[in-house]
Amino acid sequence: MTIKNAIISAGFAGFHASGLHRAASALMRGRGLILTFHHVRPGRPATGYAPNGALEITPQFLDLTLDVVRREGFELVSLGEARRRLVEAQGAPFAALTFDDGYRDTLTEALPVLERCRAPFTVYCATGFIERTARLWWLELEEAIHRLETVDIGRARIPARTPAEKSAAFDRIYWLLRGRPEPELLQTVGDLALRAGVDCQALSDGLFMGWSDVIRLSRHPLATVGAHSVTHRRLAHWSADQARAEMANSKASLEARLGIEVDAFAYPVGDPTSAGAREFALARELGFATAVTTRPGMLFPEHARRLTALPRVSVNGRWQSAEALQVLLSGAPFWLWNGGRRIAAA
Repeated sequence: MTIKNAIISAGFAGFHASGLHRAASALMRGRGLILTFHHVRPGRPATGYAPNGALEITPQFLDLTLDVVRREGFELVSLGEARRRLVEAQGAPFAALTFDDGYRDTLTEALPVLERCRAPFTVYCATGFIERTARLWWLELEEAIHRLETVDIGRARIPARTPAEKSAAFDRIYWLLRGRPEPELLQTVGDLALRAGVDCQALSDGLFMGWSDVIRLSRHPLATVGAHSVTHRRLAHWSADQARAEMANSKASLEARLGIEVDAFAYPVGDPTSAGAREFALARELGFATAVTTRPGMLFPEHARRLTALPRVSVNGRWQSAEALQVLLSGAPFWLWNGGRRIAAA
């Protein structure tokens, strides 16, 4: 476990043991929240090396999550209904469910749980993932390091023999590349994947929905389909014209294929280095009714004036417990994370 994860675990335990999150929830949980999910699939054998494990939960934990959300007093609503309640300042506390990227397991593993619980949800699809033209570089990197015993990057030779060494290598390379221009990032990961014999096309084929799957999902009464760019670029790192094209073209492609209006957007990566005031303004300009970040936080009345800069609460695969969920749903961790601010994005 990394130092960061150890601190987070201690924080969850401290909140839950003290009950401070219960005492603070009336002030900190706001009008509601938007939950973020990525993969929902059966648990895989523990190997000690799962650098993207935060992005996946089991179907059983999704079921538990929905139960805990309701028991904590939140009504599960569609994203459109969440927006209405924010704008009109009416209705009970709410939770909206969102699934990023367009993974096939949203259809095969998550949907049966959502149907059983009668839970509305939104899936944000990157059209390049649907068409297999975009790169899921973070998973390519994971698989490359899994296969290699030494990772050569630049002048560095990084050992990757044991699960601990592989985890350390992933963290080092991931954060190094996150600070580099995106074309360089993609080239570096592509070279590593080639050296390790990773079939990137097969990796995408096994993970993402195709157009027929997305069309089928769009017709489901519980589902809303949103846009997530074309190639999953970190939009703030590109010119305004390039960012606008990523957002507009994903919206146009989805609308043309699905025959419906697509007015919801999720910024790729979505942290402050990947989406900011310029992107929020572009989303408004392009006609998105809502756009979501990955900045952590609950929804407050002030967010009614910031509908293209909405925070979300990530359901993290490293902490699959009812106790961790209860702490998150109180809003207390985000009050601390955001320095006592209710609004963390302009």
